Amino acid sequence: MAGIHGRRHRARGVRAGAGTAVAASALLLLGACSGGGEEAGAAVELERGESGMVPAVDPPGPEGFTPQTVEGITIDVPDGWDVQNQGGTLCVSPPGQAACAYGSVQLTAHAAENHPQEWPSRGGAHSKADGWADNTDRCRSLNTAASGDIGIKDAELRVSDFTEHADTLKSHHSVWDVTCANDDTFEVRMWFLPTSDVLLYVWSADSQHSAVYDQMAASMDTTEYRS
Repeated sequence: MAGIHGRRHRARGVRAGAGTAVAASALLLLGACSGGGEEAGAAVELERGESGMVPAVDPPGPEGFTPQTVEGITIDVPDGWDVQNQGGTLCVSPPGQAACAYGSVQLTAHAAENHPQEWPSRGGAHSKADGWADNTDRCRSLNTAASGDIGIKDAELRVSDFTEHADTLKSHHSVWDVTCANDDTFEVRMWFLPTSDVLLYVWSADSQHSAVYDQMAASMDTTEYRS
């Protein structure tokens, strides 16, 4: 389902002293009188600081979170989580866990475009019982993920709905319960924007971070990625 392109929710600006309000108003008036051209627009993007004109900056994320960006896509990441950003993928891992493994969240731009099997787009895999991974042969439970030699018995698509993000786009949201050959279980979460080809993916969810995953997903903003 295609999303709705909305305005970005993040405000831009820097704090300034009492005299700044007058200077800022003058800049806005100048921009209006000059017809709103590119030079005027550039002036409005600046505010006067104590040491002169400085570029506007993004505000910090909500308490306990810091915005992280990959290819123009931004999400709020919990403070203290390990962050790796390379190759068009932002990988965020909870404290005490291996990078990009159990409990981790992966944000990938051009996900299906750069995947050999065009997963999770091809055939609508993002909304099918066997669409939880490109390779569904290996168990990812906490106790078996490192061994890599435990197979899969069954997978159930428990949730298949939509999530609205900070930029007002709506993604396909899927949650799978997967049972391993040794009867271990694990959960996989996915938020996928087929048109934008953006994938937010929890490889093997840690239940203690369930609310954190949802908050990170809700904060996702693709405005700069789409512009």
